[in-house]
Amino acid sequence: MTAYIIGHLRDAAPHVEIAEYIERITATFEPYGGRFLVHGATHETKEGTWPGAVVLIGFPTLADARAWWDSPAYQEIAPLRTRHIEGDIILVEGVPDGYDPATTAKAIRDAL
Repeated sequence: MTAYIIGHLRDAAPHVEIAEYIERITATFEPYGGRFLVHGATHETKEGTWPGAVVLIGFPTLADARAWWDSPAYQEIAPLRTRHIEGDIILVEGVPDGYDPATTAKAIRDAL
């Protein structure tokens, strides 16, 4: 099942280390089947607040996403970002093929 790394990045000021991080990140996730799905795009907030930027990287599986995050190659460059950008990063698994949200609704109704 596809998995995603979602980054909500805030307060990013231009810095040479951020440029280096961006230059190097693709080489760290490509061996794990990762690819950018959203990066540097403008977003439109419809509810609540969402200051900052969204980054979305897709992976073939949750195991691939975890292996990338924990890899020495990524851990080596992560401080280039974390020293200069505040944010939240989550790892989430996608829904399986054929997912039917009615099943979730039924479980909620059954629990009431």
